[in-house]
Amino acid sequence: MNIAAHPVVEADQTVYLKDYQKPTFSVESIQLDIRVFAEQTLVTATLKMQRQTPGDLVLLGRDLELKSISINGKQLSESEYKLDAEQLSISNAPDEAVVETEVVIHPETNTQLEGLYLAGGDLFVTQNEPEGFRKITFYPDRPDVLSVFTTRVEADKKYPVLLANGNLIEAGEAGEGRHYTIWEDPTKKPSYLFACVIGDLAVLKDRYTTSEGRDVALEIYAEEKDIPKCHIAMEALKHSMRWDEEHYGRPYDLDNYMIVATSQFNMGAMENKGLNIFNTSCVLADEEYTTDAAIMRVQSVIAHEYFHNWTGNRITCRDWFQLCLKEGLTVFRDQSFSEDLQSAAVQRIDDVAVLKAHQFPEDAGPLSHPPRPDHFVEINNFYTATVYEKGAEINRMMATLLGKEKFRKGTDEYFKRHDGQAVTVEDWVAALTAGSGVDLSEFLLWYNQPGTPKLEAKGEYDTENQTYRLHLKQSLKTHPKYPDLKALPVPVALALFNAQTGEQETLHSTAIVENNVKDGVYLFDQPEVTIEFTGVTAKPVASLLRNFSAPVNLEFNYSDEELAFLLQYETNGFNQWQATQTLLERILLNGHDAQIYLNAIQQTLPAVIAKDPLLASRLFDVPAEGYLGSRIDQNYNPAVVNEAREALLNQLAQNLGDFVKETYLSLQPEEQKEFSQAMGVRALKNIMLSLMARQGDAEVFDLAYQQYQQTGNMSERLGALKVLVWNDAAQAKEALQDFYTRFKDEALSLDQWFMIQAAHPKATAETVQYLTSHADYDLSTPNRIRSVSGGLNVNPVNTWSFGVQHFIQLAKYLDEKNPIVGSRLLQVLSRWYTLAEPQRSEVKTALEALKPQVKSKNVSETLNSMLSI
Repeated sequence: MNIAAHPVVEADQTVYLKDYQKPTFSVESIQLDIRVFAEQTLVTATLKMQRQTPGDLVLLGRDLELKSISINGKQLSESEYKLDAEQLSISNAPDEAVVETEVVIHPETNTQLEGLYLAGGDLFVTQNEPEGFRKITFYPDRPDVLSVFTTRVEADKKYPVLLANGNLIEAGEAGEGRHYTIWEDPTKKPSYLFACVIGDLAVLKDRYTTSEGRDVALEIYAEEKDIPKCHIAMEALKHSMRWDEEHYGRPYDLDNYMIVATSQFNMGAMENKGLNIFNTSCVLADEEYTTDAAIMRVQSVIAHEYFHNWTGNRITCRDWFQLCLKEGLTVFRDQSFSEDLQSAAVQRIDDVAVLKAHQFPEDAGPLSHPPRPDHFVEINNFYTATVYEKGAEINRMMATLLGKEKFRKGTDEYFKRHDGQAVTVEDWVAALTAGSGVDLSEFLLWYNQPGTPKLEAKGEYDTENQTYRLHLKQSLKTHPKYPDLKALPVPVALALFNAQTGEQETLHSTAIVENNVKDGVYLFDQPEVTIEFTGVTAKPVASLLRNFSAPVNLEFNYSDEELAFLLQYETNGFNQWQATQTLLERILLNGHDAQIYLNAIQQTLPAVIAKDPLLASRLFDVPAEGYLGSRIDQNYNPAVVNEAREALLNQLAQNLGDFVKETYLSLQPEEQKEFSQAMGVRALKNIMLSLMARQGDAEVFDLAYQQYQQTGNMSERLGALKVLVWNDAAQAKEALQDFYTRFKDEALSLDQWFMIQAAHPKATAETVQYLTSHADYDLSTPNRIRSVSGGLNVNPVNTWSFGVQHFIQLAKYLDEKNPIVGSRLLQVLSRWYTLAEPQRSEVKTALEALKPQVKSKNVSETLNSMLSI
């Protein structure tokens, strides 16, 4: 019997959280047989199912050609089931059913990079989160259906690597030049965590002994030439395993842990149980080929996916509305892990910089949604900064309030209660509450409301009574879909500094509410409140939201002088940076005098450079043009913002004078023993080189070319190349050609070659045309697409001019080929409505013209949301 599924017709149907119902059938076990051939793949699935509620037996499937189906050994005729583009349903199925299906799929033509697909010429991989498994076989493909998987993988021997989840229990010959392996995963898991890999790969091997004494085989698979770049990832994996045991009491539970690297992958990485599949950009690391930032990211992502073993795999989501449950918690965990790898202050700076650059604008625009959405059309569109980064901040707020000991008791209770279950945000908060003894239920508001709260603060000092009063007020921007927004619990970490001595005061407080300030943190959960501090002998300078204790927009009546004071005397490195950012934002957007900042930074830098060069490098951060644009809600003119920012950077360079060159020549990163210290020194060296270029130093381009040629470190090489290329130096063309020649066979390095040219401040439409027409530009590889598009988006002046058509045409092309990437790239234009005329109308017209030209749920939902403003 050969029954072809109907052609797929995308249904623009909204799914609501309120409509959740338990699955009609559970799957006690599934046996998969995946046989890969040159022009097709045959998948046989045997599901042992048990009824849970009344109703039809429904199996979800997409792009599948059904060859046969049987229940309890009986073949079904076409009249005994219903089949459409999305599902196969059977009425009157028995309460206990063994369902066997055989389907044909075509990974060799699957360009969407979901389900099982051919990544390049000789590697088959899977990506099943959130709904890719239904493109492999018919199955109740939802996260609350957990089952034991046994997988047989068969292919031609030209593919020596045959992997799946769990433990290898058998391998052998299959005849006619073919072979097979059988894998058994003893832990019940949802289908989105299933993975298999078929290909010709080399492997880096190591071992790790867990705290329970389990000997775990560790394997990282990649192309032969990339194996030397896997050592940093392997060390990060072992570090992650040890860290999770020490901080959360979570040892690993299988006999092997495998990672596979591929360049054709939409995500950064995927936490499939015991068989993680990674984008090469998140696993390959080597200082000659990748930057310091990329090396840090590799370690962070390795940790993130490993930590998912417990927060995502052993305990998973009941439904996809709970995505922030596993992702927010795991991001918080990987951020905490990364604080051990570098300056903790800088890690927090980097995390908040990402939050403010991506999540705050998302919260302020038409794509705004709660961390736990209550509806969606295409779930892939909700893998957002709000779900991940804001989700992490919610966990951080609760951890801050509880402290380390009580937070650990809460997480222990969570693992004890819910191991092996699919749960909700409510389950997580309830377990934390029970374990810690502290009621955290009001934090559920954070999960269910959109928007970034505004925290208005005002300080008043009473000289006669030696008291300082802090008035706090919170508000949320109205949202058309969420009319009943409530005051949120906002932990406000704070300190007072003596404005005369620069020393931090000991806090004495009497709150004019029930709660006092405890351990420097006040839980503000009302619309307004006033806190009074007694025994304050001189007018203080308040430091608020220390370490960014809550994801809010703070408006405090600081004078510019007070911000400069905090830049110099604040003992919390993050708030030192935050004070600098606030002061710079005033200068750039409100026209404040820059000299106060320039004087403060000049006085502060020498001591910070000596103590923490990485933190010193961050104090040079001038808010990016994209972030500054997100702070303007109407009549945004990118050219005006660009002009102000360039003027300030030029003024900074001139103000620092000889200090710039002297510092550059004194910095010796190769003499640093710690990676974090060396990373900071390299970052400072590149900053000084770019400032010298702004000073017009006649020698700077010779120094840059010398740095480019003599270093073996990618961060230093790229820093020099940027100075040459972005300043159109005489050596730029030669350096670009040299870089291409050196790294043309190293995909991740070559991505940087594309990005540097696309990010040139004076790039043109012709620049982008040249890059996207280049022989090495590949529309089937997301990394290469992002190298050009991401580079272009560095400069909003370019994005909002010729870049508009670039992103629209990409979305149009990818709508059919890879709608996940197409949708995400289109979101670059989501704040079109803030532009000044005539750009605003021009971009709106272009977006409206795109609507009838796209069909995928991914791109259509994003486009409709963007135009709903």
